[in-house]
Amino acid sequence: MIELKNVNKNYGERTVLCIDSLEIKKGERLSLTGANGSGKSTLLKIIAGVIPYNGKVNVPGRVLYMPQKTVLFDMSVLHNVTYSLTGKRKEKAEKAMEALRKTGLSELYNKNALTLSGGEGARLALARILVNDCDVLLLDEPTGAVDIEGTEIIENAVKEYSEKNGCTLITATHSPLQAKRLSRRVIMLEKGEIAEDCTPEELLLNPKTDFGKKFVSMWRY
Repeated sequence: MIELKNVNKNYGERTVLCIDSLEIKKGERLSLTGANGSGKSTLLKIIAGVIPYNGKVNVPGRVLYMPQKTVLFDMSVLHNVTYSLTGKRKEKAEKAMEALRKTGLSELYNKNALTLSGGEGARLALARILVNDCDVLLLDEPTGAVDIEGTEIIENAVKEYSEKNGCTLITATHSPLQAKRLSRRVIMLEKGEIAEDCTPEELLLNPKTDFGKKFVSMWRY
């Protein structure tokens, strides 16, 4: 179980995150949603352990984190996936090609990764995750630069991976509709604090806060 107690993150005098208590069960699929600047990315970074913070955070097991900004290396698409793998060359290539097939990039395996589009780059970043096992998978706006077809590919690959591995999945998304497709629980953040903690269906149909009602209404039409 992931546990957060009295977690705060400040930039100077500005508080960007304030979480009194949060528990996320092992194997749970959770989405973080809310407006830009609400604290979604900050919370993911704290769980990933990549930024300092105040408070207590317990995250058991291996964590894989896919940041919002995609980082690609000046090498082939295939090599971008295999470079962190161990084992025989043929086995690594086969494993990488399977991940590329799941993300719709197998035909681009020999292309330089730096020439990919933004959406293709996001799918390549996900393919690098799919070749590894983890206990906790953190995704920050994984489809932010992806078209409709690419979004479907990424969502299907993520759901298949999380179900197969039984890992805890936490996705930051500005879309409550995507939260519904990917998760069974959604937390809406407002100015760094938890405004709603419910099922995606409850958030879409019956948000409890004024902010939640206003935010969700933008996605109904």
